[in-house]
Parts: sequence; C-alpha cells; structure tokens
Amino acid sequence: MGRNTRKRRTPLANKAIAASAALALGGGGLVWANFYASAHEDGNSGWNRTKSTSSRVATINCPDVGQRLTKVPRSARRTVAKELALLDRQITAAYTRLAETRQAQAGDANYVSNAILSPLKSKRTATLDRIRITINRGGGKAPRDLSRWAQCQGVPAEPTDGGQQDGGGQNDGGQQDGGGQNDGGQNDGGQDNGGGQQDNGGQAGNGPVADDFINIEDVQPNSRNLPNGLPANGDSGSTGSFTTRCGTNENENRNSDNVIVAPGVSNGAQHQHDYVGNQNNNAFASDQDLANADTTCQNQGDKSSYFWPVIRIQDGSQDIDAGQPGGGQDGNVGKIVEPAAAELKFVGNRTSDVVAMPKALRIITGDAKSFVNGLNNANTAWSCTGFEDRQVTDKYPICPEGSNVVRTSNFQSCWDGQNIDSANHRTHVAFVQADGTCANGFQAIPQLQVRLEYDIQAPQIQNGQVQNAFAVDSFPDQLHKPITDHNDFINFFDENLMNQVVECINNGQDCD
Repeated sequence: MGRNTRKRRTPLANKAIAASAALALGGGGLVWANFYASAHEDGNSGWNRTKSTSSRVATINCPDVGQRLTKVPRSARRTVAKELALLDRQITAAYTRLAETRQAQAGDANYVSNAILSPLKSKRTATLDRIRITINRGGGKAPRDLSRWAQCQGVPAEPTDGGQQDGGGQNDGGQQDGGGQNDGGQNDGGQDNGGGQQDNGGQAGNGPVADDFINIEDVQPNSRNLPNGLPANGDSGSTGSFTTRCGTNENENRNSDNVIVAPGVSNGAQHQHDYVGNQNNNAFASDQDLANADTTCQNQGDKSSYFWPVIRIQDGSQDIDAGQPGGGQDGNVGKIVEPAAAELKFVGNRTSDVVAMPKALRIITGDAKSFVNGLNNANTAWSCTGFEDRQVTDKYPICPEGSNVVRTSNFQSCWDGQNIDSANHRTHVAFVQADGTCANGFQAIPQLQVRLEYDIQAPQIQNGQVQNAFAVDSFPDQLHKPITDHNDFINFFDENLMNQVVECINNGQDCD
C-alpha cells in the first residue's frame, strides 16, 4: 500500500467560448463568426456550421457523449466508460493526423473532411453502437438516435485582431451559481506565424497562444462574482470551516488516469494529474484500495483523493514523461511545476446546516473539454497573489514580480442524498442556487475549496508570440486553454473525522 505503483510505468505517467453567434471586434464594426458553437444547443444539432475559407482548421470539435449519457445502468457503466475513453482516443488520433498533414490540407480544400472527419465519424459510429448495445443489455434504454453524436466538426483558427473584452473576455458577474461562466468573446485563435496563416502555438504545437494570457493588472477588480456557496457574515447558515493539510505533492505522485471518468482505462485522462491525500489513486483502484491506502494528509483519518491537472512551463525543456502517454505522446510538454502551496478547505452553506458526505462520494468540478463543450460546466478561477479580487476564467494571468499565480476551484455543494456518483458524473451533485439553497430536494454538504499557488516566472509576449508560457495539461485537441482547468475529489474521510468536519462547520468554528 502507499505509493501509486503505476507511477513508474507512466512516470509522471459553446453556449460557446464566444457566447453569441457573432462578436463585434473593437469599435470598427468588424464581425467574425463564432466557430465554437455549443454542443448543448440541440436546436441546430449542436453546431454552428458557419465555414471559414480563409482560416485553416485548428482543432476538432466532437459532441461529448459522456456528459449526455445521464441514464446508464450501474452494471453497464464500466464498459461504457471504456468505450467513452475510446472515443477520446479516436479524437486524439484524428487531431494528430490534422496536425501532421498541413501540407496536404493546403493543397486540397476537402482534405480534412474526406481524410480525417469522415473516417473519424465511421469509427465513432461503431463505438456509439456498442455503447447502445451495452446500455440496452444492462437493462437500460439507450437514446434511439445515439448515432447523431458521431459527426465531428473542424474548428477554424480565429483572427487574432481584437476580440478581447475587459476583464479578460468576461462579462461582469462571470460565474453563475450553476457553475458556468457567462463569458463573451474569448479570442482563442492562434499565433500568427508570419506567413498569413495561424498555428496553435505552444511548445508542442497545440497551445497555448499569446491571446490565452492577460496581465492581471488589466483585469477590473470584482470583475466576476465571488465563488458560489461562500457563507457570508451574519447569515443564518453554517459559517464554519475545516482545513485539511495534505501537502503539495512532494511525492511527485502523478499519472494520466482518471478513476472517476475512465475506471480500468490506462491513460484515460491523456494528461497528468497531481495527487495529494490518497496515494493509491490510479485507473484500477477499487474503493477498497482507496480506503486502505496511505495518505499524505496530516490527519490520517483523511484518505480522500484530491487531484488536478499539472501545470507545466513550456520553456523548451522536457520532463521525464516526454515520450510517455499523458506526457509528450499526448502533446503535454515542458517542465512540471509543483504547487508552492495547496489549501484544501471545506466550508458551509449560507442558509442551512450541512450533512456528512457519504464515503466514496465523487465530485468533478470544471470541464476538461470546455474549449469545445462550451461553458455549461466550466468552473475555474485564475488570479495572482495580491490581486485575488481580480479573477479570470478564460485567460492565464500574467502576474507582476513577487506575485504568484493562483488557481481556485470551488466544488458543488448540494448532494442528491442517495448516490456517490452518476452516469455522467454530474447529476448526483449540484451548485447552490442564487439564494444559497439547494434545489430539487438536494442536501447541503461541506463545500470543498481548493486553492493552488504557483511560483512561476511571468511569460513574455512580444509581437504576438509568447515565450516561457505556462499551461495546464489537457486533452491534445483542447489546445491547453485555461478554461479547461478542472479538479477532482473522492471522499474517504473516516466517519468520525467527517462528523467532526460537519460539527465544526455547523457550529461556526474554524477547525484545522
């Protein structure tokens, strides 16, 4: 028990980004079409089919089937999860082919459609059919038109001029209580390579680009709401807190699995996670494995697993996973940076007491595929020490000298009272409503807040190019966009300690 035994095998083993169909750039009236149409806008099959004849295809946008499958029999979930992971690998293979055939694309306007998207659709159709059969055999009822999610779209690179709104592309009010952002106008384009055509930037050619960054001093204070679920002084709810101290992953316990989304699938995340707390977290860990694990938490009663995508500095160097899945093989390159500080705090509810979390409860906050999925599940906050009243969701912050990068995740804090997980890993938990209450009979549970701090030298941007960029690990086709940041939690507090957490929070105490 203890250390993650798989770590050595993989050593470190739209409502859209633009929220409207067109975005006016600056004051000159220039308009360009929004290519990042929401996969949730069923009225037009989820896609804005506007084409660009002047921009090449930058990435591939496929419907996220996993988030749409809300009713999968328990007996079928593990098999369905493996098929969903296969869909991800198919997208990665198609993206890799897209990136490697630029010369052929330049000579044939139909190359992407015929040579990349059409074969991808065929593969997805076969996989979706297996998912349908699995669900039905398990006693469920698969959507009749599952195959409609087979078609993917090429996403053209965007223009680089204009498009940035004050506050880093966010409307005031930013984060909604549902966990989404009301962003308008991320200019996710690419770097101009001087030849009139844009590339995807970054050390591996899949991001980030200069426009993914913003000077934190250019962000307006209070430009977005405070994280939802925070108890306010004077409210009648549960105003206490409980802080658990689990380190900053000094053990370098990392892998590219995701036991929540892709159990039993090696490299199911296709990007590296930092793990603190539970030391047995890998794709093949059972609940018993997790319950019996060692923990890095000072209080040994907390064997919960806390994990998030690593941050890398793209300074031209390579980490030890350069040739490994989840690392260089999946377009995640550069030097991994350990957090300088990691604060894990549980807080209460503004209007009521909280109840204990059930053991093995799984919660994912944010969306690793927000760049193509849209913002419905995005939930990220980037800032800098000394400027934490200025937060951005769709930009990485450039911090002044002496200030550290901060990334904050505030988890869903309403639970359905029955399930430790759900088919799409979303519907068993929810964010509080605007008035602080839980809807639909859900119960308030302690809200996990994860604040990570990084001592990172500020990137340099000159002539539209970024040097020494930093970025979160991502799926290759997500281009390392900051909006894809996410955080994961599996509760393995022992019963006595969880009861102490609840008591501290409900009694208004701050416990450590």
